[in-house]
Amino acid sequence: MADVLPLVEARLRSALGEPDARAAVTFLGTDRIEVLRFQEGDIVRYATLGMSARPMADPTAMVADPVAGPRAELVLSVRTGRADTDKVLRPLAVLGASPQVEGVVVAPGASLDVGEALWPGAPFTSVLVAEPGGLVEDLELDAPLDPVRFLPLLPMTPNEAAFKRVHGAQALQERWLTHGTDLRDPARRSVPLE
Repeated sequence: MADVLPLVEARLRSALGEPDARAAVTFLGTDRIEVLRFQEGDIVRYATLGMSARPMADPTAMVADPVAGPRAELVLSVRTGRADTDKVLRPLAVLGASPQVEGVVVAPGASLDVGEALWPGAPFTSVLVAEPGGLVEDLELDAPLDPVRFLPLLPMTPNEAAFKRVHGAQALQERWLTHGTDLRDPARRSVPLE
């Protein structure tokens, strides 16, 4: 199982460069989740490392398959200098551990909520999981293992999260696009929802 992680880290490095910081969090009864930080110009990216060590299991399955099942890591991109976003490391590790802790399968279109600000003063407590394949390409693994998908996270304000619950992820993304929302702005306001 652990053999997957060196391949995942190599893929992250090839796509994002060398990490300039890393932190590790271990939750009781779970594998260690690391968060790597990559700096590129005025953008800082945080990526989990460890979530893909095991496949995510269908919460309705009687027994979790130790080999087959979706694998993923999470990637958050924000602009530097406007907030203390390095405090997102623990909330991001919590999200990375959620498949093991809560038995959820993290997939595009899902909402993940940490129940507190993502970083001090952040107007966001949750994220929308976006489609993979843009920033970091999927990592194909030898059969029968599923590929590792690198899922971008888009911070949501509580109002945006409520809108998404009612109208769906696509409607929220269209609203962001219509209003030219800078989703990397760590201090942005909620998009107009009426």
